[in-house]
Amino acid sequence: MTEDVKLFLHKVMKSIDGLHAIVITDREGIPLIKVSTENAPELALRHTFLGTYGSAADQASKLGLQKNKSIVCIYQQVQVVQINHAPLLVTMVAGSDANTGVLLDIEKELKSALKDLSEVVT
Repeated sequence: MTEDVKLFLHKVMKSIDGLHAIVITDREGIPLIKVSTENAPELALRHTFLGTYGSAADQASKLGLQKNKSIVCIYQQVQVVQINHAPLLVTMVAGSDANTGVLLDIEKELKSALKDLSEVVT
């Protein structure tokens, strides 16, 4: 099962210019599946960084705008897109010039690919 998902993630990563890594984690940020290129910044792939989505989403939901679906952070050289696919989190690390809209649209493709993994984690 995980090998099929890894192959799918590699295919997705190759189809999007500037995408350096896709990491599937549980809610606490523990990596379950990770695919990356040599251009992926190591700090963005660490457990301590990946686990920040949960607390950031909780804080954002306190603004009264309902439950948070995704977070996009753009730095000088890198952008990080994190998508809540409960009980999983999808983190994509890309160059700052990568198309953010395309990265956010990946969620639709990932839904069916992550269905079995979501059931196992639940």
